[in-house]
Amino acid sequence: MLQPTTATRRDIIATNAILGATLLIAAVGTVTIGGAWYFQYGLGLAPCPLCLQQRWPYYVAIPLAFVVALGAKANAPRAMLRAGLVIIVLAMLVGAGLGLYHAGVEWKWWEGPTDCAGAGFSPGGAAGGLLKRMQETRVVRCDEAAWRDPLIGLSLAGYNVLISLALAIVALVGFKQSGKV
Repeated sequence: MLQPTTATRRDIIATNAILGATLLIAAVGTVTIGGAWYFQYGLGLAPCPLCLQQRWPYYVAIPLAFVVALGAKANAPRAMLRAGLVIIVLAMLVGAGLGLYHAGVEWKWWEGPTDCAGAGFSPGGAAGGLLKRMQETRVVRCDEAAWRDPLIGLSLAGYNVLISLALAIVALVGFKQSGKV
């Protein structure tokens, strides 16, 4: 049986670190977005503007994680794969920041954006049109958590902070492990 050379072992370890990290990020990210969609479409909890913004980092990280995983399997240059992990780290840190900001708005630690409170409503037009617009307008407030964990009181924004930080750490560990060899 042939023994792999030291260089080959290093490449295998680096590839496995990148592949493992990106597949985990893609899986957990997909489950997280699936959960958000379940709360929205399955349970009827309409997301506020901040909730929707918190999904953006996942929409970057999930496909990028798949691309980096495919690149790792195809033996793409390690520098490119590691750059993809850095982008994932940054995207998930942005996600954690958005989640922290939203959780702070929910806990009334600071003010949220005005479009989350319905302050931007402009009556304009005839009185009948105003009544119709008021009946059709559904304001989803950012400062009221649509759901909280009954055991520990975390909202979905709070869970997003934890998940985003965990995924950023996974990407960072994959980055560091792939550079050690």
